Amino acid sequence: MARIKAKLTQRTAEAAKPEARRYHMTDTELPGFRLHVLPSGKKAWYLAYRLGGGRGAAQREPKIGDFPAIKAETARRMAQDMLADVRKGGDPAAERKARREAPRMGDLFDRYLEDHARPHKKASSLANDVRLIEKRLRPAFGRSKVAEIARPEIAAFHKRLADTPYEANRALALLSKMFNLAEVWDMRPDGSNPCRHVRKYAEMQRKRFLSQVELARLGEALRTAERDGFLDLPARHGVREKPARTPVSPEAVAAIRLLLLTGARKSEILGLRWEWIDFAARRANLPDSKTGEKSIVLSPPALEILAGLARSDDNPHVIRGAKPGEHLVNLKDPWLALREAAGLDDVRIHDLRHSYASVGAAGGASLPIIGALLGHTQAQTTQRYAHLSDDPLQAAASRIGEVISSAMNLSPAHRASKG
Repeated sequence: MARIKAKLTQRTAEAAKPEARRYHMTDTELPGFRLHVLPSGKKAWYLAYRLGGGRGAAQREPKIGDFPAIKAETARRMAQDMLADVRKGGDPAAERKARREAPRMGDLFDRYLEDHARPHKKASSLANDVRLIEKRLRPAFGRSKVAEIARPEIAAFHKRLADTPYEANRALALLSKMFNLAEVWDMRPDGSNPCRHVRKYAEMQRKRFLSQVELARLGEALRTAERDGFLDLPARHGVREKPARTPVSPEAVAAIRLLLLTGARKSEILGLRWEWIDFAARRANLPDSKTGEKSIVLSPPALEILAGLARSDDNPHVIRGAKPGEHLVNLKDPWLALREAAGLDDVRIHDLRHSYASVGAAGGASLPIIGALLGHTQAQTTQRYAHLSDDPLQAAASRIGEVISSAMNLSPAHRASKG
């Protein structure tokens, strides 16, 4: 490459003409400061230096920037700063390369899913992490460098989600977890989590539960669906222009009743297998759940529901689905029909669990008893339930089941009189 020596100024750079081959101009005052001129006419500033000095030392020539985007005096100051760094033992070229190749947030998201979420999280939690990453986090941070994310960026992102505080807080918590792992994986310095001190939004805890009157209405809707196999729903302005006949399967009816009579989670009832049910001990022993191994205490009304369900040799599930060997998957549509028929438009399936707990509290069951019935086995509260025996748990489950069963007219005597 041809070389020309001259003091590199703005005027010198402007006057440099392209030639048939690439060449560079070397500054006469600042060692290694250069202007490269390409045949195309493009020009750029560079700095050549040797690590540690001496002819045998490795040579570097990082690019400072393009001309005229970077003016001569600015390029000179940048070159001086880089040389000062070299004299202190630094290597600006290597540092720039490291920054270019540094992991981006998209890399962190992918590693989190592969190395942490998929091996250690349950399917529902994993699905929610994937949704948050793809919907919220990757669009906002995917191209950013992991090491360069700072608290103001996190705070601004959190603020943009102020209209959905629950979603904002879940996204913040997920980011915080990933930044903690980034420190473990040497993507960030220890103690540098930028989510620290970003204040979460207050979340209104939903406390919806069914009253005795509402339980009675839901019981009537369940009996109608059980008898007819469907519910006739009237036309509703803005929802449905014409009346609709909505099918509700016996399995869906049984699932809703069991949710009410056990306080179990939807996934626990839908995934329930016959082999897990111990009728003698009046328990359903789940090998796994959201909180790990779990035992659901079964009240007499719940046992009655189970005893009345048909079994299939080719399907191990209590709540059978349409596909052979599978459990019921879609409980949403039957529940929407049932709650509309019962006039409970604001009630979610999960509120049936709250209703179970509220009936227990109203009947005098202690909070530890209710917590144990619901399977609240978080690490900080597990010891609170360790001393409880089966008798008080079974008694509490029976009382709750009797109240709910009575309100919904589920007792055998009632059905016999109706028959």
